[in-house]
Amino acid sequence: MLPSGAHAPGAAREAAASGACAIVAGGGDGTVSAVASVVAGTNTALGVLPLGTLNHFARDSGIPMDLESAVATIAAGHIKTVDSGEVNGRTFVNNASIGIYPDIVVERERLRQLGHRKWIAFALASGRILRRYRRLVVRLAAPRQGSGQAGDASERARTAFLFVGNNEYHVDGLSLGARDRLDGGRLFAYFAPRVHTRELPKLLALALAGRVRERQVLESVAAGQLHVVTPGRRRLRVAVDGEVIVMRMPLLFRARPASLRVIVPGA
Repeated sequence: MLPSGAHAPGAAREAAASGACAIVAGGGDGTVSAVASVVAGTNTALGVLPLGTLNHFARDSGIPMDLESAVATIAAGHIKTVDSGEVNGRTFVNNASIGIYPDIVVERERLRQLGHRKWIAFALASGRILRRYRRLVVRLAAPRQGSGQAGDASERARTAFLFVGNNEYHVDGLSLGARDRLDGGRLFAYFAPRVHTRELPKLLALALAGRVRERQVLESVAAGQLHVVTPGRRRLRVAVDGEVIVMRMPLLFRARPASLRVIVPGA
């Protein structure tokens, strides 16, 4: 067992260098993402033991949530090839986002260090950041096929968040935050230009009630690559599968189709 999730990439690199045909990540989405960043683009398969709180990647991959069944799945060794994404070269398996969420995560971790439990810290952090957060101005463009230049598909918006998912996410109803497939080969960016920061709890309520698309308060862009600029900012916090990283602008999001071999239940 590793001392912390921060040691996962190093341990995965050592295992890959030794010729391992599969590396098993036991933990939550952060640990899975860290190991995936090492094995993506290689022939080494990723096994997952869902030991985290939410386990989004495991659920969307169809991996059983109980430990015994997950171990049996890995032992059976059925492999499926799925996509990953990257932002400025950093791999993600679920999503990456800018705006209010990275600030909430930073505040949540500060409160946890003061002794608060995770979900209490998250609730307190959300309330504090919601009261003071100002929306970002973002320019979002999909580059022309085969070039690094921005094409005609572009958006400029003031939004409290920009969420970029590895494949399409459900944005309505009880399946909110889930994906039907991980092999569509595209990124999906979501933002809410007509929603003020103070209205984000209302947006969440609409989503859970299945009325986001009906109200047309959420916009989305699907593409293989996305070029994002925030005018006046040289660096920005980016939440990558839940881990907050400060990155230089601009941000280049890129889909990596069929880049990750995952051990999943057989058909």
